[in-house]
Amino acid sequence: MNRDTFLFLAIVCLLGLFTACRQNLGETEKTRKEENPNIVLIYADDLGIGLLGHEGQKIIETPHIDKLAKDGLRFTNAYSNMLCAPARASLITGLHDCHQQKFEITSGALYKKIDSKGYTHNTIGDMIESALSPVPKESIFLGQVAKEAGYGTAQFGKLEWGFSATHQQMKRHGWDSYYGYLDHVRAHGFYPPYLFENGDLVPIEGNTLANAGKSGEPETPENYKERKNRDGKEQYSQNLFMDKALHFIEANKNNPFFLYFPTQLPHGPVAIPKIHPDFVNDNRLTPIEKEYASMVKMLDDNVGDIMQKLKELKIDDNTMVIFTADNGHEIYYAQEGRVHKPYANIKTGERFDNVGQKYYSHLSGDVFDGNGSRAGLKRSNLQGGIQVPMIVRWPAKIEAGRTSDRLIANYDILETIAETTRFKKLLNTDGISFYDELVDESEKEEEHDFVVYSSYTGPTLVTNEGWKIRTDLKKEVFELFYLPDDFKEEKDVSKQHPEKMEALKSKLLEACEGDFDNGFFSNKGSILSVSIPVKNEHSE
Repeated sequence: MNRDTFLFLAIVCLLGLFTACRQNLGETEKTRKEENPNIVLIYADDLGIGLLGHEGQKIIETPHIDKLAKDGLRFTNAYSNMLCAPARASLITGLHDCHQQKFEITSGALYKKIDSKGYTHNTIGDMIESALSPVPKESIFLGQVAKEAGYGTAQFGKLEWGFSATHQQMKRHGWDSYYGYLDHVRAHGFYPPYLFENGDLVPIEGNTLANAGKSGEPETPENYKERKNRDGKEQYSQNLFMDKALHFIEANKNNPFFLYFPTQLPHGPVAIPKIHPDFVNDNRLTPIEKEYASMVKMLDDNVGDIMQKLKELKIDDNTMVIFTADNGHEIYYAQEGRVHKPYANIKTGERFDNVGQKYYSHLSGDVFDGNGSRAGLKRSNLQGGIQVPMIVRWPAKIEAGRTSDRLIANYDILETIAETTRFKKLLNTDGISFYDELVDESEKEEEHDFVVYSSYTGPTLVTNEGWKIRTDLKKEVFELFYLPDDFKEEKDVSKQHPEKMEALKSKLLEACEGDFDNGFFSNKGSILSVSIPVKNEHSE
C-alpha cells in the first residue's frame, strides 16, 4: 500500500468515525430533549368551564384554546378548589384542603400600606413572614420540583397562594424569577402603580391609582363612568405579564424551562383597554358584558401568542402546555334587571341558597352560561364551583384530539410534573400523577378513588364512578348525586341509595381526618392575621 492510499483510507476512516460520533451525539441530544420537555402551565382566573368554545360557549369564540384541545388531550372530569387562595395552595403543594392542618392564608391588601409612613415592601414582607409558621425542610413545592430537576423556572402574574405573599415564599417555592402581584386584592385592579420582580418593587409608569384601577360592582352609571375614566390607567397588567412570559420563553429556548403563568383574566371587576371587535356590534350584550367578553377573548389571544412563540422557536413539539383554571365561574357583569348580585332568580327575586334554590344560568340571567349549565358558581361545592377545564398538549408524546374521563384533581399537577421531569425525591402529597394518561400507556398506574375539596358550606367528595356527596354543614344537609345521569345536580338520590350515602359519608369523614368541619372553609379559620393596621380584605 503506497503512502497516498494509506492517507486516503485514514481520512475516510476518520470521517466515518466523526460522522458516527455526530450521529450518536445527535441521538443523545434528541433523547435528552425528549426526556426534558419544556413545561408551560397557564392558570386562568375564575374561568368557568362554559366560557370555552369546545365546551359549548355560544357567544365568545376561543379558537386558540379550542385548538389546544384539538391538538392535545382534554380531560372532561377535572376538579379544583372553589376559591382562588386554596386552589393555588393545593396546586403548589399537591395537598387537598380538607386536612386538619390548614393552609396558612394571609390577609389581603397588606401591600396597600406601602405608601403609608414607615412601611416599605420589605418591612411588610418581613411582617408577613414573622406571622407564618416555619416551612418544614422536607416540604416540596411545584417550582422546586422543576428547579431541582434542572429546569429554569419562572412565574408571572397573580403570584402564589396567600391573599398577600412574600419574596421569601417565592424563592422557597422554587422560582428563579417572578414578576407580578404579591397581593391578590390589588390584583382586582388591572392598572397597578407598581408590581414586584425578584424582591424589588417596580413602579409602572403612567399608572397612578393606589387601588390599581379597580372599578365598582354592580354596573351603575357611576361605576360605568369610573371604569371608562382613563386617568392614571396607561399600562394594562396583563400586557406586562405577557411581555415577560414571551421574553422568558425566548431567553430559555435552548434549555428546559418551566413557565407558570397565573393570569388575572378573566377575574373582575371588569377592566379592558378596549372592546374586542367581535363584540362591538353584538346587540345581545350590554356594554359591561361586551367588556367582560373581551377579557375572555384576550385570554384566548394570549394563549395563541404563547403557542406562536413556541412554534417560531421550533420548540413547540417538545413543550408540554397545560391549560386549566383555579375555580369555577363568577359573574362580574351584574346589572339591575339583567343579572342580580347577590344572586337571585331574575323572575321571582328569590335568593339562591344552593340547596332548595340552586343557582343556574337560565334562572340568573347569565347570557354567557359561564358554568356550562351546571349548578352553582365560584365559592360553591356544586359543580359550577369546582369543575374546571383541563387541557394538556405535548405533540412529542400526546396523540392529538384525545379526551379522557379520568378523575383529575388540581393537586395532581405537582406529581405529574415531577414524573415528567424525572424528579428524584420522594413526594408526600395527596396527588396522583396522570403522566401515564398523557402518553396513553396501555397499563395505567394508580388512579383516584375520589377527590375531595372544602367550601364555605362544607366539604364535598366526587368518586371516579361519578358519585358525589356534598354538604351544607350549617343546614345539616348531605346530598348525593350520580353525575353521569345528573351533571346539573337536580336530583338528590340519598334516599334511594342509603348504603351508598353512608359509604361515601364515611369516606368523606376519613378524608377530613375525622371532622367534617375540616372541610368547612372559613375566612376566620384560615386567614392568618398579620399585625398591620389595615382593613382585612380577602374576598376573591
